Amino acid sequence: MYSSSPADAPVVREPLHAPVAHLVRGGVVEGIHYGSVVVLGADGRVEFQLGDIEAAFYPRSAVKPLQAVAMLRAGLPLDGALLSLAAASHSGEERHLAGTRRILELAGLTEDQLRNVPDMPFDPAVRDAWVREGRLPSRLAQNCSGKHAAMLWTARLNGWSLADYLSPEHPLQQAIQEIVEDLTGQRVAQVTVDGCGAPLFSISLHGLARALSRITSAAPGTPEAQVADAMRDHAEMASGSGRDVASLMRAVPGLLAKDGFEGVQVAALPDGRAIAVKIADGANRARIPVAAAALARAGVDLELLTEFAGEPLLGGGEPVGCVRAVRALDPVPFTACA
Repeated sequence: MYSSSPADAPVVREPLHAPVAHLVRGGVVEGIHYGSVVVLGADGRVEFQLGDIEAAFYPRSAVKPLQAVAMLRAGLPLDGALLSLAAASHSGEERHLAGTRRILELAGLTEDQLRNVPDMPFDPAVRDAWVREGRLPSRLAQNCSGKHAAMLWTARLNGWSLADYLSPEHPLQQAIQEIVEDLTGQRVAQVTVDGCGAPLFSISLHGLARALSRITSAAPGTPEAQVADAMRDHAEMASGSGRDVASLMRAVPGLLAKDGFEGVQVAALPDGRAIAVKIADGANRARIPVAAAALARAGVDLELLTEFAGEPLLGGGEPVGCVRAVRALDPVPFTACA
């Protein structure tokens, strides 16, 4: 445990976001994405911040590594690829579906006991294939199914009820909230329901970065280290083929990264350096270039981050600009975008 007395919950307020990314077309700033960014040093101190890193916000799926740590602490006997899947926002590929079935099989449970929302696969190509084949939305295909299967198994192992495992008052969710508060070092400000149906805890961006820093810098063999190792070793199980977050983990040695809906990105290195990003309007196109710039601020070699510097904007089918981090975050842009 990191703190027997977490700090007060972050304040629920309108976040004081700042410009974090520019949409540049032909040398002119055509659009601005607002948001917030925090960079932590290996000692846990804030080395850079932009926007509002202390307001309460919802980390969405970026909280899944914390949920996985909580389940391991509660006795979940997963490791390797299946543990990575338990912390995943997966693409709905066949390996993800097969992995979720395997977790359920090990637990002696069935797909019908999942309480996540039926959905089509997250990956557009996989989803299109499902449509062509006439397949319908399913709980297995929904991107959080691995987490839900792991939640069910954790509940069964502890003798907790299964039908209501998503209730915020359920012992499982209470145990997860306790670990979220432990790792972030702060009380949860508010609890709501995430898109998949699981409880979602409101913390600060600073707290999210601190939590992932603690996970990646934890001693070998601890639940934190087990989660970090599983996700790094099986990045495609934690996301999917061709997903930017998996590419980022492969590109930067030792990096653990997790994305979340509504423009959330968190990442941390084994020595505890960490970054967290929230794009105010939820724009996915700004998430990775801003995160890459923050990682550069944290000391990651620019050459490792070049492919994440910003997607090109096209005019007449040719590149005429890009989405790039603002100069306050990235004073020497590592992008050809003017």
